[in-house]
Amino acid sequence: MSRKLAFVYGVASYLAFLVAFLYAIGFTGNLLVPKSIDSGTVAPIGTGLIVDALLLGVFAIQHSVMARPGFKRWWTKIVPKPVERSTYVLLASLALGLLYWQWRPLPGIVWDVESVLGQQVLWGLFALGWLVVLTATFMISHWHLFGLQQITQNLRGQPLSNPEFQTPAFYHFVRHPIMVGFLIAFWATPHMTVSHLVFSIAVTGYVLIAVQLEEHDLIQRFGERYRAYKRQVPAFIPKLMGRGDSLSRGTEKAR
Repeated sequence: MSRKLAFVYGVASYLAFLVAFLYAIGFTGNLLVPKSIDSGTVAPIGTGLIVDALLLGVFAIQHSVMARPGFKRWWTKIVPKPVERSTYVLLASLALGLLYWQWRPLPGIVWDVESVLGQQVLWGLFALGWLVVLTATFMISHWHLFGLQQITQNLRGQPLSNPEFQTPAFYHFVRHPIMVGFLIAFWATPHMTVSHLVFSIAVTGYVLIAVQLEEHDLIQRFGERYRAYKRQVPAFIPKLMGRGDSLSRGTEKAR
């Protein structure tokens, strides 16, 4: 693959991510999108659960398997290393697109907040969650995370580099602020349907499993530095007191 073609491919993959990310906000919030988590013909509970579970499974398997170092070592024998991350991002975006398109809404309402203040608080948390997700990516290496750094270095003929091990801002208080943001956004809704509840439970379960896999890889890569970080900083819920002054360096969130 030529350097220019790799650059164009990487930019296109990043744009696919942006579309998928913005659509996710509308999808989970039932906002301004043609197909959301609660729109469309309501499916029989059995059929809907099977289809939705398969869709979530496709994304979870793609997202986790392709992130493992062993898979990447094999995958880069087929896909050029400068566009490995871009390919990962593109396939993840396509998996999300399939989920948005084929998602089956399920019958039933779990809660429906009628208080105006309650609705405003929950919508505020929904917006805060998405803001945390996006902000946290820039606190580490947004451009590396989504493949743009790699294709830019390749275009310039520079060797590919990896982000340093560090814990800026949110990462002083929780090890996985991106996941925290997602969980807030997915659970904060004034109108929780069965469809939304199934989605939120499934994603929460996936997050709990995925972070274990990620931290295993980080320990393999950074050893005692990450173990010390893990001992001092909680995964999801920040400590009210005492974050640890020794955290001048922390974790690279590669995937």
